[in-house]
Amino acid sequence: MKLFYDFHLHSCLSPCGDNEMTPYNLVNMAKVLGYDIIALTDHNSCRNCRAAAAVGKAIGLPVIPGMELCTSEEIHVVCLLPDCDAADAFGAYVREHIPPVKNRPEIFGDQRVMDGADTVLDTEPLLLTTAAAISVDDVPALVRSYGGVCFPAHIDRSSFSLLSSLGDFPPTLDVTAFELTPAAKEEDFLARYPATRGKLILRDSDAHYLENMLLPEHTLNLPECTPQAVIDFIRTRHKV
Repeated sequence: MKLFYDFHLHSCLSPCGDNEMTPYNLVNMAKVLGYDIIALTDHNSCRNCRAAAAVGKAIGLPVIPGMELCTSEEIHVVCLLPDCDAADAFGAYVREHIPPVKNRPEIFGDQRVMDGADTVLDTEPLLLTTAAAISVDDVPALVRSYGGVCFPAHIDRSSFSLLSSLGDFPPTLDVTAFELTPAAKEEDFLARYPATRGKLILRDSDAHYLENMLLPEHTLNLPECTPQAVIDFIRTRHKV
């Protein structure tokens, strides 16, 4: 079945995410827009994934728990986990590897931890946009150890991307997919960076505000609409 997806969305837990981007709001907005499956991928944390997954279950929209990890090289990598228990464990590991820099809400944002009914349960005290002491080379095996899969985010961007940090797509990087922004021309990257050829190309919104969530355009052909089906599909290098 062909399923509309967005695997890169931020909630109000991300310091650059709008406070209106609550789990309840973003999941329901995705449903209204017509998505079949989405992922919540806040910066360096999975603390809002349970709320988003619960909202999704209630309205019939599967939500993959995930994270946008900032590596030691300041490369953003989208990590998708099979369930909330795995996401909580992965999130705890990452939290132990980010610097103990306190968030300054007046500058960076509130970093709100929510339930599925728009109640603020907590605020994350550590700044979530810092680089974790985890190398990009180690991320694929690390995420697999929690049952998940990962891919470099928005590699065409001029900052916090694989290409902006390393200057190339390393052929030794153990990933089967990568993400381009919606406007990027994939043929340019396939021609310039040989290591990208044969990998799955994903297109996501990276939305931090409700108004930045895009109308569905890109699909994956999956046997079922579940987080595990997405993870299995990406792992096996299927083409769209």
